[in-house]
Amino acid sequence: MLIRSFALVATLVVATLPGAAVAAAQDAPTRRPDVIYVPTPEAVVEAMLQVANVGKNDIVYDLGCGDGRIPVTAAKKYGARGVGIDIDPQRIREANENVEKNGVGDRVKIIQGDLFEQDLSQATVVTLYLLPSLNVKLMPKLMRELKPGTRIVSHAFDMGDWKPEKELDVDGRKVYYWTIPKR
Repeated sequence: MLIRSFALVATLVVATLPGAAVAAAQDAPTRRPDVIYVPTPEAVVEAMLQVANVGKNDIVYDLGCGDGRIPVTAAKKYGARGVGIDIDPQRIREANENVEKNGVGDRVKIIQGDLFEQDLSQATVVTLYLLPSLNVKLMPKLMRELKPGTRIVSHAFDMGDWKPEKELDVDGRKVYYWTIPKR
């Protein structure tokens, strides 16, 4: 009974909010983003996709996709499919606008969600621009969910003790590359 009463009160409160407040409540992230949004420069995007040897048979997952520039570029330039995941509703709007503007809606999907809770198993390439602590926290999930041979590329930050197979310098910015090992 208490739960039903709470649900009724919550429904009444939301129903009486002004339209903008309702929209803001619906657009709120499920939790606060772990990092602030800093766009990856185009030269770094290119280097990340090239070092991962992205092609038309790939599915590129960009974790913390921001404005969607990595999956959009992967689709538009390399013919890949892309999935962008971000927790911030503003970034999701920007990414969807970028997808539409570039005409890649048939190949790129943008998901508002927590990257730690998303199923990553379909990815053949994963791109990251997170903090070192988040990369390390994400590593067990990547090892568990990704198939051997899946390529991982990180802008700026490594994965702690997991040594990269390649390390690039792009205009003073680091790009790290790994592949998921055989089990």
